[in-house]
Amino acid sequence: MTSEDVINEFRDANALREGHFVLSSGLHSPLFLQKNLVFMNADRCERLCKALAEKIVAQAGSVDVAISPAVGGIIPGYETARHLKVPSMYVERVEGEFKLRRGFHIEPGAKVVMVEDIVTTGLSSRECIAAIQALGGEVVAAACIVDRSGGKADVGVPLISLASLEVPAYPSDALPPELAAIPVQDPGSRRLSQKA
Repeated sequence: MTSEDVINEFRDANALREGHFVLSSGLHSPLFLQKNLVFMNADRCERLCKALAEKIVAQAGSVDVAISPAVGGIIPGYETARHLKVPSMYVERVEGEFKLRRGFHIEPGAKVVMVEDIVTTGLSSRECIAAIQALGGEVVAAACIVDRSGGKADVGVPLISLASLEVPAYPSDALPPELAAIPVQDPGSRRLSQKA
């Protein structure tokens, strides 16, 4: 599956949105990938995650488990793990830090692939990887459906992506005038508890 094939999956799901968006990272962007519109279609999600699993095996070899950050990584993490034929787990924020909960457990030395939905700055990926390493897991790679950084995000381990885009993202105090003139939308999940 090519990068253009992946982006076409987003286009076909009406999940490639233009406007002024605040991303989960807090950065502002003129482009938002509404991945839930992609993942809600089982066939589309399966195509993407099967291709990601194949790329993981080709680049990182076999793994023992796939672990994702909640909330956005749960669906692609599960579906990718299904194609890798390994267990799927996810970490959740507990007092601001990612932790395994719900009876999830990894064996020390387990080979882990950290699976994300979309990487922009790599912050969630780095936090998830740190939590896995603190439990004794060996993170052999991180993987995502789309790398919005165009390969610039450093997650501390090799990053495997199905598609790579270089989409501009700006801090709130450095917005270009044309973006600042558009009303802001905040579709991300990281600040949900702050919005309630």
